[in-house]
Amino acid sequence: MYYRKTSIWGTIDWLIVLLYIVMVSAGWLSICGASYEYDNISLFNPSGRPGSQLIWIGLSFLIIFVILMLDADFYSVFGYLIYGAVILLLIATIFLAPDIKGSRSWLVIGSLRIQPAEFAKFATALALAKFMGSYGFKLGTFKNFGLCLGIIFFPMLCILLQKETGSALVYLAFFLVLYREGMSGYILLAGISAVVFFVVGLKYSDVMVGVTPLGELLVLCLIQAGALLLTAIVVVRQRPNLQMKILLGGITAAVYLAAYIVSLFIPVNFALVSMGLIGISCCYLVFLSVKQWVGHYVMIALFALLSIGFLYSVDYVFDEVLEPHQQMRIKVSLGLEDDPSGAGYNVNQSIIAIGSGGLTGKGFLNGTQTKLKYVPEQDTDFIFCTVGEEQGFTGSTVVLLLFTVLIIRLIMLSEKQKTIFGRIYGYCVASIFFFHLLINIGMVIGITPVIGIPLPFFSYGGSSLWGFTILLFVFLRIDATRKER
Repeated sequence: MYYRKTSIWGTIDWLIVLLYIVMVSAGWLSICGASYEYDNISLFNPSGRPGSQLIWIGLSFLIIFVILMLDADFYSVFGYLIYGAVILLLIATIFLAPDIKGSRSWLVIGSLRIQPAEFAKFATALALAKFMGSYGFKLGTFKNFGLCLGIIFFPMLCILLQKETGSALVYLAFFLVLYREGMSGYILLAGISAVVFFVVGLKYSDVMVGVTPLGELLVLCLIQAGALLLTAIVVVRQRPNLQMKILLGGITAAVYLAAYIVSLFIPVNFALVSMGLIGISCCYLVFLSVKQWVGHYVMIALFALLSIGFLYSVDYVFDEVLEPHQQMRIKVSLGLEDDPSGAGYNVNQSIIAIGSGGLTGKGFLNGTQTKLKYVPEQDTDFIFCTVGEEQGFTGSTVVLLLFTVLIIRLIMLSEKQKTIFGRIYGYCVASIFFFHLLINIGMVIGITPVIGIPLPFFSYGGSSLWGFTILLFVFLRIDATRKER
């Protein structure tokens, strides 16, 4: 039987297209609010940022048309080629890009500036989806998992060499995709734990409880609690002797009680006590693993030991690896330093701008903080403060809801894909948008360090807008094949 192929315009997900148009339009209005100056050039003048962004938006629709007109198989067939081309561009950028604000991430061609890192996201997503969607692929093998990490980390390394740390960290979002496709939860837990241990250990590193550094003690207690919790989960499944569990808990409590009593007479380093208990627990877990042939016990022991190693590397990483301005940003975010005229200036002014908007905002082009240019980068990385000041809590909530609906819709469509390639690419798109939203909003309101990543479709910039547009509409083209006949 002959089927007429359905037009792309009848199969594309129009809800996401509508969300895209609304967010791009709202983003342009926000850029107008952040860049507009009274008695200045028109908002539509190409020499101003609103006018320039309008040109980028117009060209974005041309890019969308080209993406939708190409056959969906094009993105799978040429996935590796696109990835390779972008990698070469990233490498060239390291050597050819001029130093702009401390990074070499922009290729300058006349008056045009392009940031290749923004296009590497969709290229990496294509390569990862193509590799993981290949016939007979199993993420559980060491070789396949290592190659997946290579696909993710290679562009990340190139971007780090450009001294663009914020853009490089976005690639951690791909681990959410790996977890969805069967990556061990221990790896995801290790990543989350590393962040928690780093923050807690650093924040309380200078606080002493007797002779015990509070930061070390808290992290070691967290490690021990995490190991015990994971063990309890495995224990429930394996159903070992209940008396043994009670005995272990009693021994741990007895050791801490004895250490406390001794501390009343002589100084006791409770961090060393905790470390000793963790070491004993790890030995027992290895014994259980051999006796009962349960690999989870070894994994828990390895998690605990590596966590201790990570704890005592925090100071080295912070002092020797991070740049001074990055150290200061983290200290300000954790409340370790008060630098309202330096590293903390952007965040303080951003919070003031958002707070001054109140419930309904001051209205379009009426924001005083933005008009007086109190917030640096207020039309790029800190664009959300403009939304908060001009549109208030109501407008900010609407923006967050738009992104929430977009991400949920992307996940729903990803689950409906008929091919593994389509599903994985869809989850890559959703994860990248989620990471950008979480970190950008977090840094604008002061709950995450300022690492300099844009808010999709809102922040000024042609590279950013084009990168997110390509990322999104390639998935819509792939998704459209579900309904084609």
